[in-house]
Amino acid sequence: MQKKLIEVCYTPADYAYFKGKFEIVVVIDVLRATSAICSAINNGVNSVIPVSTIEEAKDYQKKGYLVGAERQGEIVEGFDFGNSPYSYMKPELKGKDIVLSTTNGTRAINIAKEAETVVIGALTNLDVLCEWLAKQDKNVVCLCSGWKDNFNLEDTICGGAIAENLLRTGNFASNEDSSVAAKYLYLTAKDNYFGFLKASSHRRRLKKLNLNEDIKFCLTPNQMDVIPVLRNDRIEKLKY
Repeated sequence: MQKKLIEVCYTPADYAYFKGKFEIVVVIDVLRATSAICSAINNGVNSVIPVSTIEEAKDYQKKGYLVGAERQGEIVEGFDFGNSPYSYMKPELKGKDIVLSTTNGTRAINIAKEAETVVIGALTNLDVLCEWLAKQDKNVVCLCSGWKDNFNLEDTICGGAIAENLLRTGNFASNEDSSVAAKYLYLTAKDNYFGFLKASSHRRRLKKLNLNEDIKFCLTPNQMDVIPVLRNDRIEKLKY
């Protein structure tokens, strides 16, 4: 049996190289968009509508939607919430369709939306996602959201974790050095994500905003068993 590919793309700016070659795209924005989306779906939110611009978010707000918007790590003035995972755990959000726009994560989701399947990955749903991916018998690319088209550590480590888990099955292979590097970053960091990422640029950015609780939550693996999937421009719970 021919092995399927698992690769890691560091930023949306690099995605053109991978586009069209992989049936499944896993979008990753550990700090904090994809962690927040996992929390929302795990909390019973019906769907999350990812939009790339504040203008789109405002249009949805005018239609009566609850809208989360974040730029530079902070809630955009005039919106209901930002991209803290804790914002999406409120009981009153259960069953709702909400809108989210973030600096990096929602943009990456929309860049990938033409793929056959787009799923949302984070450390918080790592194991269940890897188990599901291993059963699909399809080529997988992890699209790291990065920071404004620049490489970041936390997304790459999460991509490396997914790559390592799938490679261990013996049914996947990697050809790209980006994937090899991501895997070894993960293996170096996996026993202490919080400590390893202490000097990372986005962790420092969030720490200045007093968001340490968010950071701890996002860097704690396997807190939930949901896999959010993009369907018709809405992110919903995958039934597997």
